[in-house]
Amino acid sequence: MRQINRMIRMFSTHEIRPQEELSESLWDFTPLEGEQAGQTRKVLVPGCWETLPGLRSYRGIGRYARRFFGGGNLRLEFKGVSHTAKVFLDGEQIAFHYNAYTPFSAVKPGVKEGEHLLEVIVDNRFTPESALHIPNDYMTYGGITRPVALERVGSAYLEWAHYTPFFRDGRWHCRAEVCVKGVEADQPADVWVRLRGKAFYLGAAAPGPKEEAFLAAELDLADREILPWSPETPRLYRAEAFLMRAQEKVDDLIDRIGFREIKVQGDRILLNGEALRIRGVCRHEDWEASGCALTTAQMQQDLNLLKDLGGNSVRTTHYPNDERFLDLCDEQGILVWEENHARGLVEEDMRNPHFEEQCEQVNREMVAAHYNHPAIYIWGILNECASETEYGRECYARQLHQLRSLDQSRPLTFATCRFSHDRNGENFVLNDICMDLPDVASFNMYPLWYFDCDVSRFLEQVHGALSQTAAADKPFLVSEIGAGAEYGYHADEEEKWSEEYQAAALERQLNAVLSDGRCTGVYIWQFADVRVSREWFGGRPRSHNNKGIVDEYRRPKLAYRRVREIFRRDSL
Repeated sequence: MRQINRMIRMFSTHEIRPQEELSESLWDFTPLEGEQAGQTRKVLVPGCWETLPGLRSYRGIGRYARRFFGGGNLRLEFKGVSHTAKVFLDGEQIAFHYNAYTPFSAVKPGVKEGEHLLEVIVDNRFTPESALHIPNDYMTYGGITRPVALERVGSAYLEWAHYTPFFRDGRWHCRAEVCVKGVEADQPADVWVRLRGKAFYLGAAAPGPKEEAFLAAELDLADREILPWSPETPRLYRAEAFLMRAQEKVDDLIDRIGFREIKVQGDRILLNGEALRIRGVCRHEDWEASGCALTTAQMQQDLNLLKDLGGNSVRTTHYPNDERFLDLCDEQGILVWEENHARGLVEEDMRNPHFEEQCEQVNREMVAAHYNHPAIYIWGILNECASETEYGRECYARQLHQLRSLDQSRPLTFATCRFSHDRNGENFVLNDICMDLPDVASFNMYPLWYFDCDVSRFLEQVHGALSQTAAADKPFLVSEIGAGAEYGYHADEEEKWSEEYQAAALERQLNAVLSDGRCTGVYIWQFADVRVSREWFGGRPRSHNNKGIVDEYRRPKLAYRRVREIFRRDSL
């Protein structure tokens, strides 16, 4: 088994545990429904079947298959399958997973050495069993859309290791928590963590098959040379957890961490004691030629454009992102608002019997996989869902409570649009009844697009309504603002959908928000044009959400230059 995972993360996560990459290779793919049912072709994984000839709008079931050589206790890890996966090894189902945007794994012990058949049955249909993947204002693709890895593990292995840095008594400290998962009954293994050249013993663990053991300790680094992570100085440090038996390493898990603290103080979000100023974009994982299965080069191109704009943050609308993208943000000091997967759900949607379970699963898997990324400064949930209803409030409260139990080191928020006003944007009424629940108040608003109103006047009304709630003294973010434009459509009189109108609207919107001293920052909706579900076109020309400041091919619209001027001026 090869020891390589260069496309799974931006660095090697193992030196001891054998790992082989099964992605970045050809698989057999067969649609199981529709006109092309039964027709097998070679496809590259990761990939979306919508990029294949004749399957651009295919919503159904597909079979992916490939053979590999190996044996022992095998662990398969899938970084993302859209949106439902059944995994079979030599004809035996070993895993089921729902949701395209979080990783999952399966362990099969005692596999005989030799050649084996791996099959993944993928389903991207919208069904009553799917509460989160529904027709929406973005595209739910089909396929194995993120990397796949094959590992050989022992009688126990490291499932995850989380590191929480904190500053105390003039120097940095770190708390480590490690999860050890059992495969076979065996003698205890010693759990160690190595950070900044010093090894720390956490204790012994002997979980039984399919059991988990958790160990934690505060690491006394006694190190005053640690450099903090920040957008200006994104310093990363290697953190290694490992298992030992008889003085020999038997498993390892390597990650990178940044020493930084995020705190909310009054109406400001502080990074290492300094108030953040957000100049961000909302970004979908979507390129016209590759769907949501982005290459690292495409991810970096998006970040190149963001940095050229003078931006410093990305909101991962509306789901957890590929870890390679988060790695790139860690390395380059790009702040990330990451959120779980739910967008625009009304109360009826949230009463789906699978809704709470599927949301909580996403929250668990998102935090477990992405906890160590210093770039992530805030978690978000339930974008534009039913926060104006009593039932919706119960859902928001439960999920925010769950996230706080999983991670107390980051603030929490959700983006709301639950307010009303007249056609001119006047007589603003806040209908959201959940503003006491998050740490940060975040609003999606579209003056000059969905209604005509002076932007500063509209902000005054929002602030006035918030002042009467528990969010009065909380940080305030404009989580969406923008206007649409068709790439290449020009009009002298700044007609809507023209590039001229979008540029003028964004200029007025951003100048108003960034000159408002009560705003922590702004996220433009959105970075790039994206496909929307055919079943939910929402009045979108070309079945695309066209509010990007670049189009789906990353060609800049006129608004790009205008945003660049404003963001760069604000950063001075």
